[in-house]
Amino acid sequence: MPRRTAFAVLAALTAVVVLVSTAIYLFVDRGDDDVDTPARPGRGSVAPAAAGTWVGTWSTSAAAAEPRTYDGLADWSIRNVVRTSIGGTSVRIHLSNLYSARPLTVTHASVALAAAPSNPSAAFGTMRRLTFGDRTSVTIPAGQSVVSDPARLTVPPAADLLVTTYSPTPSGLVTYHPHARQTSYLAHGDHTEDSNGVAYTQQSPYWRYVTAVDVWSKEAQGAVAVLGDSITDGITSTAGANRRWTDFLANRLRDEPGAPRYGVLNQGISGNRVLTDGTRFPPNNPSGLSRFERDVLRRTGVKAVVIELGVNDILRNPHETDAEQIVAGLRRLTQQAHQSGLRVIGATLTPFHGHRGFTPALNAVRERVNQQIRAGKVFDAVVDFDGALRDPAAPQRLRPKYDSGDHLHPSDAGYRAMAQALDLDQLKGTAAAAL
Repeated sequence: MPRRTAFAVLAALTAVVVLVSTAIYLFVDRGDDDVDTPARPGRGSVAPAAAGTWVGTWSTSAAAAEPRTYDGLADWSIRNVVRTSIGGTSVRIHLSNLYSARPLTVTHASVALAAAPSNPSAAFGTMRRLTFGDRTSVTIPAGQSVVSDPARLTVPPAADLLVTTYSPTPSGLVTYHPHARQTSYLAHGDHTEDSNGVAYTQQSPYWRYVTAVDVWSKEAQGAVAVLGDSITDGITSTAGANRRWTDFLANRLRDEPGAPRYGVLNQGISGNRVLTDGTRFPPNNPSGLSRFERDVLRRTGVKAVVIELGVNDILRNPHETDAEQIVAGLRRLTQQAHQSGLRVIGATLTPFHGHRGFTPALNAVRERVNQQIRAGKVFDAVVDFDGALRDPAAPQRLRPKYDSGDHLHPSDAGYRAMAQALDLDQLKGTAAAAL
């Protein structure tokens, strides 16, 4: 064979080898995301595509130190079940050690789609090992938080995610959110990447350590953060059914034409007040004013804020009977939001006649606060939850079909009515009110 012809044949063969090798590489790389195999260190940790943005799809507030967890939950896998509001193509997880005086070492963490709602088993092919700075282990200092590296995973909207952590060593009090209205799971030993949920024999009504989930999205325009109390926490909504008022709001934002494509971040804490912290340091149940930066301003992609707070300042001991103090605190929250360029929609305080804490004098404080809110002197815009929920025949109480039975917290139907009361166009506004 002439030398020139031999070189040509060799070049052609080389080109074929390169093409085949490339095809094999692309096939294996793509299949790695779709095959249910044990994750490798760093698996799925990729830089997101250029066209898109990180947006919060779910969050909760670090509410307190879990009682009687002085050594943490050493040698337990904690599988938190959380619900997305928007979807994306990559995911990252926020973990908090806010309430411990000792470092928390997480040696193994994962994220997956649940095989079924509220189920500890992972959907086939979705298990991803989480890394932190390309390491599979991370130590979170006392009082601090961390964010995982991005993990490549197609996350649908309105889906249950499984966020699992494992710590082999004692770590001090567990940072948790006690009123999840969602069943999560525990397994003894390291079962972080078990796709089968058989080992997760213990159920839990709490979220532990995990405080937020972000997705890389090409469609989402941002997120709305909702700062609230037990009414936003959804304490009387049907457990496991995602019927908090913020869940109904997320449905509207996904489904209604012209609605802003926002994730919904629920920062409700049961018993929360505008002005007063709970006990301990850092405080259990931190006030709206003390947690606003952490729970709202630091959340990913926030474009607007809804504030539903003030009833507990009136109802809980010591009672705040000066409406001006509550209003001043709400104004300070609005001012903090304005400093970060955020618009605030504020809620009127809802009725509580018939609740064990009701007195005519306390209701009068509520009505004075509502007068100022409706007058436009507190927030940029108003959502009238009082008007949406009250009984027209007895305005000091909840409408019976919206009453969960305790005469303070709404039923599922009441939570739906709250979400319907919010004018979605208010979330898109940019002009700040002159307060």
